[in-house]
Amino acid sequence: MTVHGPRGVLDLTVPTGATLSDVARTYAAEAGLPAPLPFVTRTGAPLRMTDEVGAVGLVPGSMLVAVDPAAIPPPTRRRTMAGDSAPPVVVGTASATWLCVAVGVAVVAGLCTALLPEDDRWPAVAVLLATALVGCLPFGALAAQRVVAAPVFAAAAILAVVWDPLPERLPTVLGTAALAGAVTAAIGRALSEPDSRAEQALRTWLVVGAAWFVLAGVAALTSTSPQTVWAVLFLVAVLGARFVPEVAVDVPDQYLLDLERLAVTAWSARERPTGRRGRIVVPERAVGDVASRGTRTVRAATTAIFVVVLLSAPLLLWTADLPLDRIGARCLVGFGGAALLFAARSYRHALARRLLRLSGVYALALVSAVMLGVLPGGPGSGSSLPGLVAFLAVGVAALLVLVAVLVGRGWRSAWWSRRAEIAEAVSGSFAVGSLVVAVGFFRYLWELTS
Repeated sequence: MTVHGPRGVLDLTVPTGATLSDVARTYAAEAGLPAPLPFVTRTGAPLRMTDEVGAVGLVPGSMLVAVDPAAIPPPTRRRTMAGDSAPPVVVGTASATWLCVAVGVAVVAGLCTALLPEDDRWPAVAVLLATALVGCLPFGALAAQRVVAAPVFAAAAILAVVWDPLPERLPTVLGTAALAGAVTAAIGRALSEPDSRAEQALRTWLVVGAAWFVLAGVAALTSTSPQTVWAVLFLVAVLGARFVPEVAVDVPDQYLLDLERLAVTAWSARERPTGRRGRIVVPERAVGDVASRGTRTVRAATTAIFVVVLLSAPLLLWTADLPLDRIGARCLVGFGGAALLFAARSYRHALARRLLRLSGVYALALVSAVMLGVLPGGPGSGSSLPGLVAFLAVGVAALLVLVAVLVGRGWRSAWWSRRAEIAEAVSGSFAVGSLVVAVGFFRYLWELTS
């Protein structure tokens, strides 16, 4: 490895079992320093001198920096108008909340700009695109959070440019906006650091945006009805809630398989074993990296599921106007919402669980509102007051059942877990079967035989 220090650069051959203090003493002896110096990484992160070289992830070709604590200048502080030091910018919940507010403002700005005459849209579109470009720049303490929000500004700008309220063109319009978000995410990913914390969210943007555009483009080229696009998007979101945890956690194979004994071992966060038989060692840092990457992937995927359900469910119920298609659309949204609620119970991530529950409740509320006539297309659309009263009664009853189950700790019982697993499988199967009716394929076969 290469060691940089106040007396120059040295290339040292170090065994993996040596500690960093041994490396520091060797460098001090070779460079003629009076005492060993502490090490930091090339990014400035301090290292514990008692750690071993292999445990901290150093490989052949790595670089260490030996720093003299007495030579480090004191940090400079910015002064406010009153003379007090300004608090540093900290990445956390507060900054994420403000970025969510900015994302909401961008969406509202894009929709409002789309309603303006075509010649009056360009100033707002230019501001949204410039904001998206600035958000992709890898500068500042909030760069990892800002680059995740930047695709929304680009999508809102393109939405304002290509907006068309016709139901036949709406899938292509939203698909184009999703593609703009995916392109912006690709730019932000290219400009970000290789191990950025926004990697998983940007990858989700790429997958969802590109898939949405491809689906909408194929539907437009083949003259497929818009309800097919919304039905497929909704079903993919429902199935994605079940399969996301399987791909979120990616553990390296060398931590799972003992190649010397050809035996599969349990993945654990053990320190270096004292016995001679211990061959597989999982560093604690590697466990933390895998867990953090999986957490960010689950969070980004469930957010994408929530957004897709938020848009596709009402549009599916709105565009399925024929009787047979309407039945299939309601069954698809209803069973899909139930499957989302059951899938949420298996998530340990609090935000992901809440997003899936909100998606499921939202889908079931839409179906109930349509069935009770609160929304257009229901059987009682001519009289909204009785339907509204019935909808509120059903909502209060569902809330009471939820409170009763939570108070009785039924969610944690083995009996409820087994029944919920079966109910989730049944709901998902019925949702997949409802797709054939919701897209109009069953009606097409019916018309062929009649």
